[in-house]
Amino acid sequence: MTHHIHRPKIALVGSGQIGGNLALLLGQKQLGDIFLLDIPDLEGIAKGKALDIAQMTPIQDFDVKLAGTSRWEDVRGADVVVITAGRPRKPGMSRDELLDVNVKIMKDVAANVKTYCPDAFTVVISNPLDAMVYAFYKITGFGHHQVVGMAGVLDSGRFRYFVAEKLGVSVEDVNAFVLGGHGDDMVPIVPYCSVGGIPLAQLMKQEEIDQIVDRTRKAGGEIVALYKTGSAYYSPAAAAVQMVESYLRDKKRVLPAAAWLQGEYGLKEMFVGVPVIIGAHGIERVLQVELSAADQEALKKSAARVKELCGEVDKRLA
Repeated sequence: MTHHIHRPKIALVGSGQIGGNLALLLGQKQLGDIFLLDIPDLEGIAKGKALDIAQMTPIQDFDVKLAGTSRWEDVRGADVVVITAGRPRKPGMSRDELLDVNVKIMKDVAANVKTYCPDAFTVVISNPLDAMVYAFYKITGFGHHQVVGMAGVLDSGRFRYFVAEKLGVSVEDVNAFVLGGHGDDMVPIVPYCSVGGIPLAQLMKQEEIDQIVDRTRKAGGEIVALYKTGSAYYSPAAAAVQMVESYLRDKKRVLPAAAWLQGEYGLKEMFVGVPVIIGAHGIERVLQVELSAADQEALKKSAARVKELCGEVDKRLA
């Protein structure tokens, strides 16, 4: 009697802080076998983190295999690829200044993913986010259902946390989503933020809401300034795990993510944060919601910035 039970294979490209936390969180949820992949110079880090987490599996009772490698051959046929490769931000550095160095890295990564993992659902986390996922998509020629950028889940999580903290309520009861590019002009959509189903505007003064919107936009920078050596890593990893889980378990979660737009919200030929449904077919649908004139305008402004960055990427890929 031979029947093959397939355990998903997850390749994490980049074994830095986000990569390590991804391995831990994906492992704890037992979502699949995990490969941490990095350049030969950092292979020891990838192998060390994999071994360290593997030695924790008997203690925490999770049964997954973990391995570290610098060989793309080892991740051949991965079901999911999460890309964190690239330099993190340093204090005073904008996400855009990372563009040059990270496009070079993405060229190499994308070519390898195309060769070794052509069917993988791919989540890009590298910054500047919207430009990096665009670069990956352009280089691989993958279907737009199988490529997505992680930013909206993280930005919404930050917004939800700040709201819950201010109101003294459980984070579980705060719903929110943030649209637009993953930069300082992202667009938290306040009319769709609710607390236990109650619109936020009924529970908080406008000026308090404005403060939270502002803090959400700058939340990444707030952490960069505190760490001084890099950027956030626990929350971005958790946000990507939520997306990967929705794909592997066909949960069809409604999540904000950077998806390829073809006219939705009046935007075309770019990746930008919008609400999507993630299921077994990847990005199964982009949900179009009605926006106030002000939010529509803010989204347009954010998208214009993304378009500019995509132009920069095109120059570097030419």
